Amino acid sequence: MHSTKKTKATLDRHLLLPDTLNEAAVRYNSFLLDYCQTSVSALSGSAAGIIGLTGLNGFVFYLICSIFLSIIILLYLNDSIKLYFTSKKSIITANLWSGIQTYLLFWTFLYGMVHVY
Repeated sequence: MHSTKKTKATLDRHLLLPDTLNEAAVRYNSFLLDYCQTSVSALSGSAAGIIGLTGLNGFVFYLICSIFLSIIILLYLNDSIKLYFTSKKSIITANLWSGIQTYLLFWTFLYGMVHVY
């Protein structure tokens, strides 16, 4: 009887965590993650520009917002990360570079519009 429970638990684990991933689904999830990161970068860049952050404070603000988004996504996914993404690292670091470019664009534009002109 003990071996049946172990077999059933192993079977349930294989149903929940497949060995193969659907490439189209992984790409779509990466697209959604990129969309979220770009949106947060634009919003945080706008906020930093309106607030008037300059220099290192602005970059620290971007890192805080980006890490905050990653934490929210990790908390939302909880234990099912392997079902949607290849690793936790991909959620945290996947779009930092493209996100910082969007952040800089909105940050400098709104800083110039509010504080310079």
